[in-house]
Amino acid sequence: MAADKIKVLISNKQSDIKIPTGIRLLIRRCCHAVLISEKFKGSVEVSVSFVSNLEIKQLNAQYRNKDMATDVLSFPLGEDGVYDKNVETGAYMLGDVVISMEKAVEQAKMYGHSLQREIGFLTVHSMFHLLGYDHENGGLEAVQMREKEEFVLSKLGIPRGASYVMNDEN
Repeated sequence: MAADKIKVLISNKQSDIKIPTGIRLLIRRCCHAVLISEKFKGSVEVSVSFVSNLEIKQLNAQYRNKDMATDVLSFPLGEDGVYDKNVETGAYMLGDVVISMEKAVEQAKMYGHSLQREIGFLTVHSMFHLLGYDHENGGLEAVQMREKEEFVLSKLGIPRGASYVMNDEN
């Protein structure tokens, strides 16, 4: 898969929370790892945006009729494994990932792990959505998606059981 290119466009559309060093590289690594685990062939483009709770709440209400903030939203551009291609680059356009930085920080504290682990999980989770996986109906499909997510995160060295809480006082 070395010949395939992965273009991850990352934008920060919020100003409340500083994006830690290394997060952009982590997101690119997560996207790459999901595509490798799924044996995806071809070059791809993915957009990842960091937003505020207010903005993700508005998107959630607009697109999912849920008037509440959520941690991450996925906007797949493909259906049934068929994706539009960027005519200039020939890359498949998988879609957009929108992450609430406020929710990511809140959930990292709640689960007792690092912000890096939380953003890694949210990215991997969304990438599987962009590739057509769903967990909304629960059951076997949800279990399979979770297993795939944890497999990828373990390959990246950030498994569920690991806690990478950084102590700012040291």
